[in-house]
Amino acid sequence: MSRTRTRTLPLAVLHRIVEGATRAPSVHNTQPWRWRATDRTLDLLADPRRRLAATDPAGRNMVISCGAALHHAQVVATALGWPPVVTRHPDPDRPDLLARLVLAPGVPAPGGSELLDTVEQRCTDRRRFTSWPVPDERVQRLAAVAGEWGTTAVALTDTSQRFRAERLILEAADRQARRPAAVAEQRDWLDRSAVDGVPTGALTGSEVAAGAHRTRFEDVPDTDLEGQDVQLADGLVVLCGRDDDRASWLRAGEGLSAMWLAATAGGLSVVPLSQVVEDETTRASFRTQVLAGLGHPLLLTRVGWQAIGRSDLVRTPRRPLAEVLELP
Repeated sequence: MSRTRTRTLPLAVLHRIVEGATRAPSVHNTQPWRWRATDRTLDLLADPRRRLAATDPAGRNMVISCGAALHHAQVVATALGWPPVVTRHPDPDRPDLLARLVLAPGVPAPGGSELLDTVEQRCTDRRRFTSWPVPDERVQRLAAVAGEWGTTAVALTDTSQRFRAERLILEAADRQARRPAAVAEQRDWLDRSAVDGVPTGALTGSEVAAGAHRTRFEDVPDTDLEGQDVQLADGLVVLCGRDDDRASWLRAGEGLSAMWLAATAGGLSVVPLSQVVEDETTRASFRTQVLAGLGHPLLLTRVGWQAIGRSDLVRTPRRPLAEVLELP
């Protein structure tokens, strides 16, 4: 074996990979992940202490969030010239061990600098999209990008599908607003700390107050339904799984990240809408009424254009490496 293939992973590179992974979106910015490094092996583990008990009892959003971090890690590692070999769920007796990455030295990916920039630029912008329509072809291409990562992504371009989806989005929001435990849990993550949760600074401004998208990824609950309808110009993509299990959830998170980064690179904004799949009743209805039983809906996303020249938002914070990375 050559010296190149056995080269030790530099600590600075490891730090950049994990730092990039932590830029991934997560439900309420809970960042429910841990990383454990040994030589050139990097393990991704779910952190069940950060699971939202009231709105995510099964851990679906927790694992989807971890899947997004897994994809971010793969993108950053490849861009830096350490392409990983990934084993998902390497130990059936350890369900929180979601993936193992073995990093091998190689050649930095073409366009690696641009990929790293996209990881840094990606954010959850809750402000209302413009009325510029997203062409169906663009939405379908984003769905195809997500599908390359082992999830099923369906672009909802049919008018009747979109109408039924919108109705279920509003029904789910209303049902959750009537659950005190869910509302309290969601509000607990507003201004939670300097390293996680959602700061009010990320939600200020008249545009947000007038029409923030209803979301659970890095967002705050809002019981005011005015202005929350799906707009005609918006693209809709739903991520699905053949099964409603951890393997499908992890793949959905990877697909979400891939689609989101592609959208960011193309000037589009993505907003996840998870309430409709958090509620058991609306999730079941979505599967039959919108997907016609095609698969289990895991996450709905909204795609659109933000106004040109709009001011930057306060970025949601991230936990320091010392909290998420365990070294030998």
